[in-house]
Amino acid sequence: MSTKKVSLKDIAQQAGVSTALVSYVLNGKEKESRVGQEIAGKIKQIARELNYQPNHLAKSLRSGKTHTVGLVIADISNPFFANIARVVEDEAKRNGYTVIIGSCDENAEKSWDLLNVLINRQVDGFIIVASENSEKQILYLKEKNIPFVLLDRHFPDLQADFVATNNFKASYDACMHLLKMGYERVALIAYKLEMHHMQERIRGYQHALRDRNIAFNKNLLKEVKFENIEKEVRIAIDQIMAMPDRPDAVIFATYGLAINGLKYINEKKIRVPDDLAIVSFGQAEVFDLYYCPITYMHQPLELLGKTAVEMLVKKLRNPEEGMRQILMEAKLIARDSSKMKAEHPM
Repeated sequence: MSTKKVSLKDIAQQAGVSTALVSYVLNGKEKESRVGQEIAGKIKQIARELNYQPNHLAKSLRSGKTHTVGLVIADISNPFFANIARVVEDEAKRNGYTVIIGSCDENAEKSWDLLNVLINRQVDGFIIVASENSEKQILYLKEKNIPFVLLDRHFPDLQADFVATNNFKASYDACMHLLKMGYERVALIAYKLEMHHMQERIRGYQHALRDRNIAFNKNLLKEVKFENIEKEVRIAIDQIMAMPDRPDAVIFATYGLAINGLKYINEKKIRVPDDLAIVSFGQAEVFDLYYCPITYMHQPLELLGKTAVEMLVKKLRNPEEGMRQILMEAKLIARDSSKMKAEHPM
């Protein structure tokens, strides 16, 4: 079996036309060259039969574009980010771009390494789920005029394109839901991060308490480190459940926190929602499979991913495209884990 790469000349010889004509047709320019439909169809059919593969490297060298996008996400093991990656990949493909994906595991150094690798691969632009302490990386991209869009997270002090969830409102709604269901002592388990999205989730929780005239108890806010999540979530749950006036509900600020928390809650034989009501961020099938289906804040994952691609493609096609900053609303999906407290009247 021959391994010789099929060239435009091979197709031209079989079709009985010039190489230039074949090039026009296969690059979608048959109308410009006034090629008849019959000839164009014949050329495309021969290309298919010969299994012609275009030389993308040569095309990239001519255009200065690789038609690839770098996607840097925070944690590929999180279903939220895994699903966003799929949406970005599908939407980019629909727009003629290939996506190269890297996960930085919430680590700024790893994020910087990924950016450099992808810049050296000459990606046309980036979609970035930023990690803590990566502001300088974003400034570097701005200085180098490398197009990018921040997804899910952004830095309020940096002027940059982003599409994200309204985290303040989502957390406010999560806490307010529990308070309306009759739960009076609501705890929050969050990541120990200075990132804007996490601080907004903490702020939303505190504002909901304030609006119901409930004093914020700092002992009910537990912040754990991402790199030590399993151990610190267990400690956080032990601490809040050991309080004399222990909480009757808890909000998990991310899916990863919820999964680790639910495992330990099971081990401790804490009943949901009788002993502890639960609301979590991040949607995943596991929330349906838990013995008590978990109430969660549904973030518009598909719309977030599609909008990020749309914004980046516009920037790539028109470098003068104006800056856009978009916040999208999350929707509370109420399930059994936060049903009305038994002694609370309707």
